[in-house]
Amino acid sequence: MSEQILSQEEIDALLSSVDKGEVDLEVDKDEEPQIESYDLTSQSIMLRDQFYALEEVYDKLGNLMQMSFSSSLQKTIEAELVSTEMIKFGEFRQAFSNPTGFSIFSMEPLIGSGLLAIEPNLTFSLIDCMFGGDGKSPAQVREFTLIELRLIRNLFVDVLKSLEEAWSLVYPVKTSLKKIETKPEFIHIFAPNELVIVVAFSVKGDEFVGNIHLCISYLMLEPIKDRLSSRYLTDPELENSWNSQLQELMREIQVKITAELGRTLNSTVRDLINLQTGDIIKLTTGPQDPVTVMVQKVPKYQGLSGVVKGSQAVQITTLIR
Repeated sequence: MSEQILSQEEIDALLSSVDKGEVDLEVDKDEEPQIESYDLTSQSIMLRDQFYALEEVYDKLGNLMQMSFSSSLQKTIEAELVSTEMIKFGEFRQAFSNPTGFSIFSMEPLIGSGLLAIEPNLTFSLIDCMFGGDGKSPAQVREFTLIELRLIRNLFVDVLKSLEEAWSLVYPVKTSLKKIETKPEFIHIFAPNELVIVVAFSVKGDEFVGNIHLCISYLMLEPIKDRLSSRYLTDPELENSWNSQLQELMREIQVKITAELGRTLNSTVRDLINLQTGDIIKLTTGPQDPVTVMVQKVPKYQGLSGVVKGSQAVQITTLIR
């Protein structure tokens, strides 16, 4: 016998409620399902495996900042990666108040600039630690003094050194501090609608906590995104395969080779104007002196001039390094 789901008393109570109209048996057919708008232009186009290598880079950056801050401030400082997201630069800039410590920097050979931002309360806390304090931020945020701006510059230099070391895992870069700014409205290194990768790090001490934000343009990483993908990390032979293909392409490129038989001594414009047919120009080299061979006007070889099968020729003897 099948198991009874409702008891007889529950069935009688349900039928009684239906008779009294307490239970609505009609289904509202006019009710439409709720539709949520989906803006394709505001969605992140960064796939997880497209910049897979950056996770390892920023994990190491968090460890390096933790060691750098702990060493320079002589306090126990914790720094860890909090989040990574891709948003429009205009939205990122609006999240900061005045004043905020901004650092504009370059990452050669990548084209463009990056941005570092330290939240105001964290900035004052780190500066207080530099002077031997416990890191308590002031009750009211104020403008930075000239001395504080110089200390902020030192903070950014330390972070950029750590960033350069962390990037060595995937791609060697040379960071350089270009400018420090404190007002968000003066930051115009990206267009408001340009997509940027924003990485947030939490910096925590005994008496304070705050975030450091790293902002890099998506277009800045576009040329090397293949080297940052998970496929590149899992295939160690990928770089070598590209090298062979590039070498094959280079073999088909045509270049201009010229041989310089000699040079003349400095002459004046008067001497050039007075040249006539049959005049002889003396060179500084003779028939037995080596001839410089240039590739695209760049000296590459030295050789000896001669004749081969009735044609003038140059025999390569030395490679110029």
